[in-house]
Amino acid sequence: MKEKKECRRYCGVGGQAVLEGVMMKNQENYAVAVRKPDGKIAIMTEKYKGCAEGAAWKKLPFVRGVFNFADSLILGLRSLNYSASFYEDDEAEETAVDKTMDKLAGDKSETVFTTITLILSFALAIGLFMLLPYFAAQKLTEYIRNDSLLALLEGIIRIVIFLIYIVAISAMKDIRRVYQYHGAEHKCINCIERGYALNVENVRKSSRQHKRCGTSFLLFVVLVSIIVFFFIRVDKPLLRVVLRIALIPVIAGISYEIIRLAGRTDNPIVNIVSAPGLWLQKLTTREPDDDMIEVAIASVEAVFDWRAYFKETFGVEVEAERKPSEGEEQ
Repeated sequence: MKEKKECRRYCGVGGQAVLEGVMMKNQENYAVAVRKPDGKIAIMTEKYKGCAEGAAWKKLPFVRGVFNFADSLILGLRSLNYSASFYEDDEAEETAVDKTMDKLAGDKSETVFTTITLILSFALAIGLFMLLPYFAAQKLTEYIRNDSLLALLEGIIRIVIFLIYIVAISAMKDIRRVYQYHGAEHKCINCIERGYALNVENVRKSSRQHKRCGTSFLLFVVLVSIIVFFFIRVDKPLLRVVLRIALIPVIAGISYEIIRLAGRTDNPIVNIVSAPGLWLQKLTTREPDDDMIEVAIASVEAVFDWRAYFKETFGVEVEAERKPSEGEEQ
């Protein structure tokens, strides 16, 4: 490779860790690479055009963040289901729930199950991170009469609950392996965006923190919600609850624009704003081993031509790795 400057350039590739694997997405194409129980890597590639396909208004600033968030949830669950399929017990008997779903939904039972899972997960998140902090803060109205102070306390409680949640799931053994794959995903993207050839050695040396991470997005959602609820208030308790639910799309839209900007610039101010999310990623990522890095690289290469990207972005060429000819010993 010819000599070049070391600088980060946005590549457009994003991803997610799954069970014993990594999902990578580039525009409409995504791939899920999984290390199977036999040690081999399975790769699935498909297209996902997202919600409201083809709608021009879907790309509008602040609006696009809502749809991107929804798409990431849907695609993430699909990818997790695929990765989990390699570790399911083949001898496990079909449960009553499985039989009922098959009877009611037929061939669409998986889609129905995914939809129900998303709805329940979203409802749990709203209850835990939006409504619980509000009701907890309201318990203090007997002692605190200042509405501004109560709004700040609600925000502090929301941050504490979020951090406790992150720390709690980080302590789970299975989640720690997922976090290692999460680290491998970030390392691959950082390696590409810094202009280094995508191989195990270079990926291993790359950072496991990235400003476009979903962890940073969720932290921005928490912080933006504090600001929004501080300035937008209503008197009636029921309307306050409704407001906290109704403004979630607005908060998600603002948070997306922040993280989108962070992923495209190294502006000092943006870097300062991104710093808390990067610190938090020290909990949600772990250093991967070489096998995990190989899985992440396989996922990237299934949807992204990084050599063409290097030539266009950095003006350098990377020679393709020599492959053994027929009959040649590997």
